[in-house]
Amino acid sequence: MVFSEVSQLHNLSMAKYNARSRAVSFLSDTFLMVGASMVAFLTIWALWSFFSPNAKQTPAFSAELDASHTSSTAASSVSCVDYVSGPNLRHDPPDQNFYDDPTIRYTIDSPPVKNWDEKRIEWLKQHPTFAAGVQNRILMVTGSQATPCKNPIGDHLLLKLFKNKVDYCRRHGIDIFYNNVLFQPKMFSFWAKTPTIKAVMLAHPEAEWIWWVDSDAAITDMDFKLPLERYKDHNFVLHGWLNLIYETKSWTSINAGVFLIRNCQWSLDFMDVWASMGPQSPEYDKWGETLSSLFKDKIFRESDDQSGLVYLLLKEKEKWGGKIYVEDEYYFEGYWMETLGAFENITEKYIQIEKESPLLRRRHAEKVSEVYATVWEEYLKGTGYGRGSWRRPFITHFTGCQPCSGNHNQMYSEQTCVDAMQKALLFADNQVLRNYGFVHLDLLDPSAVNPLPFDYPA
Repeated sequence: MVFSEVSQLHNLSMAKYNARSRAVSFLSDTFLMVGASMVAFLTIWALWSFFSPNAKQTPAFSAELDASHTSSTAASSVSCVDYVSGPNLRHDPPDQNFYDDPTIRYTIDSPPVKNWDEKRIEWLKQHPTFAAGVQNRILMVTGSQATPCKNPIGDHLLLKLFKNKVDYCRRHGIDIFYNNVLFQPKMFSFWAKTPTIKAVMLAHPEAEWIWWVDSDAAITDMDFKLPLERYKDHNFVLHGWLNLIYETKSWTSINAGVFLIRNCQWSLDFMDVWASMGPQSPEYDKWGETLSSLFKDKIFRESDDQSGLVYLLLKEKEKWGGKIYVEDEYYFEGYWMETLGAFENITEKYIQIEKESPLLRRRHAEKVSEVYATVWEEYLKGTGYGRGSWRRPFITHFTGCQPCSGNHNQMYSEQTCVDAMQKALLFADNQVLRNYGFVHLDLLDPSAVNPLPFDYPA
């Protein structure tokens, strides 16, 4: 929480009177009196300038909202007394807004929300300190089931996976919401995300992007930042391959476990259509048949969220496709069987670069890590992204492992999944612990850490 700090005037301590010399005493008293008068004058003048209604004030923000937004001159300045830096979390004016509308519902199966862009703009006008930087404000959303995991190690792994996401969000100033209840009881498993995201959008009008990340996904590059500028003309971003969508027509041509969705009317409308394929819909069984007949590689007849997304890209491309960005240039969501084997080689490469750069070895506070991430980019130019690159994969997704239930893909054993998760989590944790002066030497031993010597790894 950010609080405004008001500078305090401190009492001036008087010089001790030296009675041994009247001449010196006289001069000292004279200088002290003149100095005190000047201090008083400057203090009064500064305070008058600060509080004077005619004094020129620096606007607290100047934000241009996206294509669906408009700027507000009424909320273009805020008194420095009320706002020093960051959103004012203690200000909620009594003016009515969409929260006072009894017809607005958070549930996914309620009547659609209309004019959401205008409602968000009005709320931002009422809360101007949130408008600064709104275009790049992200809220991560993740979660798990409400009951204990069946797999004995499941809850422990979910905790570690959640910690991993919190570490990343802390370093990059991203809020996070962890949900472990069903906002629509019939929308279980992979369908639980759509009701959650709708509720999150209404609860967080200050967030421009909602970033869904499955519980079984780990962020394995703590420095990487989402290239939001790349998505400025889009409302939905997910990992996939265009040729597999439009040529092969595969239900695995995308992965719906990690995606960005803009907090706007388009997204609410899109989610209503997407959710209509879910188990709460009377058309659920029919959708299962439709998706199974369309995707020849789909091995189960149940309607799922991922197949539904590919269907909308294929069959309603003109309506939705123009605002959907299919990302395949970096590991926005990387399959763990592909990324895991490169961790040792990546670590060696990064250490070698640090040995040659004193700046990268410099110890620093965690809060300024982005400065050094920028320096790293100069050394990582030309390494590429994705397969074949020795850059850290941004996200490693443990698709098929299911740590909570323990129902893993038969291609690999449960122990293979557990070891892989531990390895990825410690690989990421080393990037965090570096700023605390420690490191895991063994990526399969989560309890042991060693202190780092000064100027490591010189």
